[in-house]
Amino acid sequence: MEKNIFEKIRDGEEPADIVFKNEYVTAFRDIYPDTPIHILIIPNKTIRSLDDIEEEDGIYMSNIMLSAKKIAKEQGLNNGYRLITNCGKNGHQVVPYLHFHLVGGEGEFPLGKMITLPKTSKQKFKLKFEI
Repeated sequence: MEKNIFEKIRDGEEPADIVFKNEYVTAFRDIYPDTPIHILIIPNKTIRSLDDIEEEDGIYMSNIMLSAKKIAKEQGLNNGYRLITNCGKNGHQVVPYLHFHLVGGEGEFPLGKMITLPKTSKQKFKLKFEI
């Protein structure tokens, strides 16, 4: 099976602006950033999506979280940031390799609310899931 772009970056076969790497994770700048700071964090083990993690992958997951905190601090994201992962087709996962987007920064790119729905959609959702 041919490697995807993240596997090639992880293995040093494709260039990337790597900002952090250890035994468990690799983090690099997104080439199409959506915010002033947009860094992708991947496990150094091939895991296709969040649905594919196993209990033994806990060391990779904890290192992703700890490296996100470290990178955010190093990048000056002192007023907050987001760590986002997409899972599967409906979650808009584009590359079939588990990855997290560390996004943030000051200026004209405010993150805003996580999800903004029209009021009518919110009312339908609330009614559907009320107990």
